[in-house]
Amino acid sequence: MRDFSIARRRMVEGQVIARGITDQRVIDAMLKVPRHKFVEEALQSQAYQDAPLPIGERQTISQPYMVAVMSQSLALSGSETVLEIGTGSGYQAAVLALLADRVFSLERIPSLARRARKVLDECGFSKVNIRVADGTRGWQEMAPFDAIMVTAGAPEVPQDYLDQLAVGGRLVIPVGDRTSQVLMRITRTGAREYEDERILGCRFVPLVGSCAWQEE
Repeated sequence: MRDFSIARRRMVEGQVIARGITDQRVIDAMLKVPRHKFVEEALQSQAYQDAPLPIGERQTISQPYMVAVMSQSLALSGSETVLEIGTGSGYQAAVLALLADRVFSLERIPSLARRARKVLDECGFSKVNIRVADGTRGWQEMAPFDAIMVTAGAPEVPQDYLDQLAVGGRLVIPVGDRTSQVLMRITRTGAREYEDERILGCRFVPLVGSCAWQEE
């Protein structure tokens, strides 16, 4: 069986640390999570390259740098309850599981949710909770969340995300059109008060659901 530990360290050193990620907890998490387990066997040799990879159903696993940027932007200390929108491969959820206390993840495609559940369990991340649902509505029963991460591009910020964010909580979401977005961080500063920041330009698959894009 191939040892990917050297490739993983090179990924973190060359794509994460070298590009300005300074949160040591994020760095440590990405050193621990076996990214190659979250892609198809035929693509495992490419798992630690600085690029997104297909995971089926017209979805992708995000490039390592983007995973690091989004994780760092949530500013997690380890005690938080986090909602992830778009489980996909499960890789980002695994990273979040090392950074937060509880992770809830929504995936609209049942086959991806099943595969992510299997890989997460095999890798020791059983505490990640996955539900198949319309992710644009959030997970009201488990709200409020200290942090929400959206791993697909939205035309605008769904109101349910804002409503389900705890005061002081952070929402990281790509906002734009179907082909390019700006990664935003929105902090809830009061009952009806929010502050937003632009982080960087990005390109994600569309966020599909009743409060976002319709499936083509």
